[in-house]
Amino acid sequence: MQPGTYTLVVSLDESVAVTFGAAGERDLDRGFYAYTGSAFGSGGLSRVDRHRELDRGERDTRHWHVDYLLGHPASTLVDTYTVENENRECELARRLADALTPVPGLGASDCDCDTHLAYAEERADVERVLDALY
Repeated sequence: MQPGTYTLVVSLDESVAVTFGAAGERDLDRGFYAYTGSAFGSGGLSRVDRHRELDRGERDTRHWHVDYLLGHPASTLVDTYTVENENRECELARRLADALTPVPGLGASDCDCDTHLAYAEERADVERVLDALY
């Protein structure tokens, strides 16, 4: 599978507290979350399949902050956006955080971004931004 950048759109059907490993607990509102990551290792964008498996309960191991959200029973992975062979992770994460509501300190432990997770109450708001970026 090709390497690239991806954004997962996750629905949270109720307000919950989620513990994101060493990043700690966050109170998350009901709504939609956009998490941006990249996959430039040997498996490339097959990492997205791994996230889907975790969301479906077929996998338990959490490696990335988004895995804690995907593993919560109130969450559902509803859409995925990808771009192959381009490392646009930080650019897209920053633009999403600027356009939506950032959730500070998540998904950005290996860069200088404030976050790679953004929130909107409505799915249409997330999709509008992502459609313009991808």
